[in-house]
Amino acid sequence: MLLQDLRQTWELDSVFPGGSDSKELLAEINWTENEAKELAKKADSFTFSNENFLSLINELQSFSERLSTAGAFIGCLIAQDVKDKKAMALRGRLESVYAAFSNVGSVIDQKLMDISEDAWKDLMSLPEYEHIAFSLNERRVNAKEKLGISEESLINDLAVDGYHAWSTLYDLVVGRISIKVEIDGKEEELSVGQAENKFSSPDRNVRKDTFEKFVQAWDHEGEFCAASLNHIAGFRNEIYKHRGWEETLKEPLAINRMKEETLSAMWEAITSQKEIFVKYLDRKAKLLGLDKLSWYDVDAPLSSANSKMSYDEAAQFIVEHFRTLAPKMADFSEKAFLDGWIEAEDRSGKRPGGFCTGFPTKKETRIFMTFSGTPSNVSTLAHELGHAFHTDVLKEMPYYATNYAMNVAETASTFAEMIVADAAVSNAKTKEEKIALLEDKAQRSVAFFMNIHARFLFETRMYEERKSGQLSVERLCELMEEAQKEAFNGALDEYHPYFWASKLHFYITDVPFYNFPYTFGYLFSAGIYAKAKEEGPSFEEKYIALLQDTGKMEVEELAQKHLGIDVTKQDFWLKGIELAAADVEEFLALTEE
Repeated sequence: MLLQDLRQTWELDSVFPGGSDSKELLAEINWTENEAKELAKKADSFTFSNENFLSLINELQSFSERLSTAGAFIGCLIAQDVKDKKAMALRGRLESVYAAFSNVGSVIDQKLMDISEDAWKDLMSLPEYEHIAFSLNERRVNAKEKLGISEESLINDLAVDGYHAWSTLYDLVVGRISIKVEIDGKEEELSVGQAENKFSSPDRNVRKDTFEKFVQAWDHEGEFCAASLNHIAGFRNEIYKHRGWEETLKEPLAINRMKEETLSAMWEAITSQKEIFVKYLDRKAKLLGLDKLSWYDVDAPLSSANSKMSYDEAAQFIVEHFRTLAPKMADFSEKAFLDGWIEAEDRSGKRPGGFCTGFPTKKETRIFMTFSGTPSNVSTLAHELGHAFHTDVLKEMPYYATNYAMNVAETASTFAEMIVADAAVSNAKTKEEKIALLEDKAQRSVAFFMNIHARFLFETRMYEERKSGQLSVERLCELMEEAQKEAFNGALDEYHPYFWASKLHFYITDVPFYNFPYTFGYLFSAGIYAKAKEEGPSFEEKYIALLQDTGKMEVEELAQKHLGIDVTKQDFWLKGIELAAADVEEFLALTEE
């Protein structure tokens, strides 16, 4: 099917008509507020029996689906218009519901611990719990490591106007930033998301000027951002201290269902293999006529072969390439484009970045990004479609079986990216086009192995230092630049000291350490992609089976079951890095004078 004249704004009215003025949305929020109170009563009075337990779990899952749908919808409203004050007010109400529901969860967790070990094993062996036993077992184990009900409830209540409120401040700061730059003799006023897209402009003057104005804008907001980050980190550190958790990474590792040995093996393997990627950065600098790249040059295009695509062309390109290895993902993506599930319009007032979110009650997803036609935009679009497909293959599962960890979530998205990128290289018509496509792949390897490594190094060190007191704007800039220099092996001439201020991921309070799962997903998907290339489209059923297990086991078991690999050893990670390095080697060979 030819994809053309596609809408670039998403369709949301089928979820709740009327945006932030929606009566249906308001009614749903009212319902969640009242139902949270009813669930609290049921949790308090709960007495264990197999029948009572199943009934309560089903109610909790149903409520979670409705709450998640309302929350995702409001998130979409704010992303499409960061100045939608009505949506922000509704989010505030919903955050109170989340806190109340978390308190219900704390009571339930205590009840789970009161069930004897034998009774629990018998319960989890019943067919009704086949898909959610892992999730319930996980809750029971985690509950044993937390404080009592009253303390955990107090934490949840205080988080609304403390912890999560500092995250909200970031959205307010982003919404008021306007970056004025001169392009082709005209002054343009850009949002943060639009300015970030300029870092892939072919004109270095545009990149440099935008970067300098970008840094100035974040410097102007630095005190607000430093306050937010300090209080987010301080809140987490205090909770960990009271729970007796000595390691800052304990929670992010638990959330990602992975062992510390796995994370260490991954970073050690990457660190040992960075030299080839430094060569790539050096070669790119030479090709651009520079001694060394600066931060704003890393995503710069090398040639006219990196010409822009229209949105329709990008959609056609992605669907066609998906079809070569994953026909069901291609069909799903085609539906997403045709049904208007994607917000891609390049306009001011939008939140920066891209994401995929789901509406469980509707069994649908939506994708958000700002599309300006760059190769990076095409990659982002494929990436988010991978997320959406992952959600789609789980839509008939019980809600508790759909809560997969972020690291395996990034596996699906990166697998989708790899299909598009590799097929594009294979189909390149000219040497120049092939160089441009290989360079785009190399850029993403640098992002996962260097940029994200810098984020991880910064965040671990910042959290450790925060234990001794608040960090100034200047100190945060120092830590950020030190982390970037180390992660990039000193390959750049100029770094981005205010990256800590501008990057949304540092302010996300729902998921701590929103960084290393991306790199995990990138390398884990490399193993999946290798198998897909070996077996062709028939592999997709095995791939879907893997995705359907992502909410049911830890990543070490998932890797062993579906791929027969041990992710706690460097060997696996080195093989994935070799695939990325092979692209760089080919790029270096093709660009040799």
